[in-house]
Amino acid sequence: MPETLSRRGSGRRAAPQGLVRALAVGLVVAAAAGCSGTGTGETSAPATAAKAATVMDPAELTALHRLPPVTGLLFTSHSRAAEAEQKIAIACMAERGYRYAPVPPPRTAGADERPQPFGLESTAPPRTAAPTPSPEAPPAPGSPESTDAYARALFGDEAKRVTARGARLSVSRPGEGCLAEAETRLLGDGRMRWLQVRILLFEAQEDARADVEKDATFRAATARWRECMDRAKVKAEDPVRVQRSLVTEAERRSSPVAAADLRCKAETGYLATAYERLAAAQQRRLDEHPDIGRDWKKLSARQEKAAGEVLGG
Repeated sequence: MPETLSRRGSGRRAAPQGLVRALAVGLVVAAAAGCSGTGTGETSAPATAAKAATVMDPAELTALHRLPPVTGLLFTSHSRAAEAEQKIAIACMAERGYRYAPVPPPRTAGADERPQPFGLESTAPPRTAAPTPSPEAPPAPGSPESTDAYARALFGDEAKRVTARGARLSVSRPGEGCLAEAETRLLGDGRMRWLQVRILLFEAQEDARADVEKDATFRAATARWRECMDRAKVKAEDPVRVQRSLVTEAERRSSPVAAADLRCKAETGYLATAYERLAAAQQRRLDEHPDIGRDWKKLSARQEKAAGEVLGG
């Protein structure tokens, strides 16, 4: 088992290889989609189709996505580091007499995967920077890759796993074996701090999104958006609940509720206010713990330098 994620107080569950990097993608997106105000408000569609939605210019949206500083740190691409780790692990396994053939890491820019935590932003489907790589095929029965010896060479002794902890989450990684050697080659004695800081950044992103719900400026923006939706004869508590109510991509593209939501966001400047307040909340989290951002940047630079040496430039 390459990696294990646990949330304190809720047990443990296995996670696929590469979870530490995936924290900034799958988990962050899921948390962002699930974050909204309290209550169980419902969304009701207008009796007639709404006018064509007014939407923000894509360049303006891109600029807003870049405002939150914690998100910016989390979604900086480390694809070269992932590629270098795989190269090291492949060579390490070969030295032990095994063929290790992992799925190459996706060559995606982190910005293309950033969460959109305030509901719909356009009628377009979510951006996909690159196809998701196919999972590795299970080892053939009786093959060297199916043996315990192969697993020990790659993952090390299960009893020697190491764990990095945040305030609520923890991530377990191999303490020895070729995967551990690859990570240590890039990060040295900073390996565990790297894992811990990534968890802390993810938790800071979650906490900052919750902070925004209490922000007076953001709440006023939501009230203006709700009044606009009322005029469009759509009863809705907030944009996140609107997004949840639209199950299919077809609904998001053509539903009058989606059209009203996007038009009201544009007319009230909702998204600009939301991202500005989120950026402020995230910056406060970084200011409270300046070592997190400092260590992340330092270790990122260290990792990228080592990756360049491994990959030859």
